[in-house]
Amino acid sequence: MDRLTGWLERVLAHPRKLAPLLGALVACGFQPLGLWPLALAALALQIELTARAPNGRQAALIGWLFGLGLFTVGNNWIAVAFTYQAAMPVWLGWGAVMALALYLAVWPMLAAWATWRFFRANYASLVLAFAALWIITEWLRGWVFTGFPWNPLGALLLGPFDRAGAAQLATLVGSYGLSGIAAIMAGAWLIALRRGRADWRGALLVALPAALWFLPQGTAQAPRGGLAYTLVQPMIPQEQVNDPASYEANFRRLAALSGAADDSRRLLLWPESGVPDYLREGYPDRYYLDNYGADPVLARRRLGQVAGAETMLLTGTVDLEIAQDRAAGARNVVTALDGAGQIRGSYAKAHLVPYGEYLPMRPLLTPLGLARLVPGDIDFWPGPGPRTIELGPWGRAGVQICYEIIFSGQVVDRAHRPDFIFNPSNDGWFGSWGPPQHLAQARLRAVEEGLPVLRSTTTGISAVIDAGGVVERHVPRHEAGRIDGALPAARAPTPFARWGNMLPLGLAALLLALSLVARRRRHG
Repeated sequence: MDRLTGWLERVLAHPRKLAPLLGALVACGFQPLGLWPLALAALALQIELTARAPNGRQAALIGWLFGLGLFTVGNNWIAVAFTYQAAMPVWLGWGAVMALALYLAVWPMLAAWATWRFFRANYASLVLAFAALWIITEWLRGWVFTGFPWNPLGALLLGPFDRAGAAQLATLVGSYGLSGIAAIMAGAWLIALRRGRADWRGALLVALPAALWFLPQGTAQAPRGGLAYTLVQPMIPQEQVNDPASYEANFRRLAALSGAADDSRRLLLWPESGVPDYLREGYPDRYYLDNYGADPVLARRRLGQVAGAETMLLTGTVDLEIAQDRAAGARNVVTALDGAGQIRGSYAKAHLVPYGEYLPMRPLLTPLGLARLVPGDIDFWPGPGPRTIELGPWGRAGVQICYEIIFSGQVVDRAHRPDFIFNPSNDGWFGSWGPPQHLAQARLRAVEEGLPVLRSTTTGISAVIDAGGVVERHVPRHEAGRIDGALPAARAPTPFARWGNMLPLGLAALLLALSLVARRRRHG
């Protein structure tokens, strides 16, 4: 123990060099590496660095450097997206990763500064406050400047495909509250190390966090649903998604994987970017001609024939917004089509990707040669937010397109609770780290809301996730395939499904109150 303590003292003597490394190690706890013990140990050392800071300015700097390492490594997949846009140099991708990390690191900086400034009286107070302030700053990260809550700290606690592990606690406190629990688990290891005594208290502090991660999977509260589904992953490479020369081949790939075994009623689920044709009528003729002559009635009829008479197809499409006889904008939508080719409902994506689906400050940036990562001269417009599509005998579908699924507490119309969430996506430009991280966050939404999530993607990872966060079946990356089955049943609304992010914020308030009690006990 003395040798370990001496080594740690030498390491901790260089906080500015150590903090970004610790952030990078925490990022290794997310998918695809999943090194959660390493991540919790690194987070424990970061809390120690915060406690040792000589003043608030140094605490803030250490927190910011930690965030820089965390978000640079965790979001490295963003750099890959730039390789698919010829209008931008590849090096700009890593510039974008660093620029985003410079901003996102502000939130750990604020958590570290406030922890040091108000709660450094003792380690119990410090750990509780750090957990509470992480919850608050992570919640803020989820909506300030439209939000980017990718990789919440609570994702460290998500178990393998066959169980959710400690992430099951998200039913009570949501993902942001789960992040606070992860911080407390790391803090428990830190306090055990500082005690330096081999007794039952130290053993409990070490063992309890690990035991929580291995929490047994809870059972479903309802029998399995009976509606059949076919979920398709066509394996369309990103460079072919928007290539007009590949449109027909892409359609044939989807069609070949979509046939019905019989005439039974079913859902057919296709990914985002599944259909390039405009399916709605009423646009100026030139837009249909520019879209390679696709007549919307014929396009819908062909889709209906592929689906079958008793099938409801949910597929990604694009709708236009016409003003003064021209396209003023577009909407990234999921359209529901029946076997007769009739539109039965649609949902427009609300959380759009900055620089991906719209270009902020377009008049300023376009002359500089910058463009959207998604090809096109017009921006996508946001939809109104979570909506449930009523599909009659095919049930009620909640839809979240692509990265919308990462926004905790913002994925379901609570007044009209759906039977399941459909999450079509195009993860082909997310590199090797993005798709497994995306899937992990979809699992967290299933746990929070008590709803199954079905993901259909162009290149993977497509998956069927039950209402407890278990991945029942999946199609790996870079493989074509389909999944057939019966829709997993929804659970009764969870506490989080009823109260949303009031619960993690309430947990943060409770932890701050306990931190104040711990601080007063020190002074008493």
